[in-house]
Amino acid sequence: MTVDHIRYDLLAQEALRGVVRTVLADTAKNGLPGEHHFYISFDTNADGVQVSPRMLAQYPKEMTIVLQHQFWDLVVSEGGFEVGLAFGGIPERLVIPFAAVNGFFDPSVQFGLRFEELTQESVAQEDASGRAGKSVAESPAQSKEAPALAPIPSAANQAATTAAEQQAKSEAGAEVVRLDRFRKK
Repeated sequence: MTVDHIRYDLLAQEALRGVVRTVLADTAKNGLPGEHHFYISFDTNADGVQVSPRMLAQYPKEMTIVLQHQFWDLVVSEGGFEVGLAFGGIPERLVIPFAAVNGFFDPSVQFGLRFEELTQESVAQEDASGRAGKSVAESPAQSKEAPALAPIPSAANQAATTAAEQQAKSEAGAEVVRLDRFRKK
């Protein structure tokens, strides 16, 4: 198998993190449009993440926040974002680098991204094994491994999981129809 020296998987993830950045920057400037709202999962131990010790004790590995009705002071920079949220009635200020984001989901339009953690160590292991980077275009049926990007299967977001399951079921039951059947003769 040919080694992917360009690392399309890394480039695709960085580009899609740019989508999250753009959406949050627009939200910071104009507010949430229509019914849009966001579930954002992130690694609480990632470099640059700032959460209170209380929140870190409660969520030692991963945390999912919801930006919908009660958030304030959303500030977006090139490297990450800051937002004010209340947890149990206690206001908190979170600082989250985009590199720490594991998932992004907007249930109003069933749009989700799941980001794979790609450390330098995992990149070196993939290169050493001669395996090309995971392709965004690969489907789970083509590869035995999970794709680099997929809808968020977050336990904190049952609506997201249900929607993803419904979409997978409808795709699994898809039927190929010949267009000739509908042509007028």
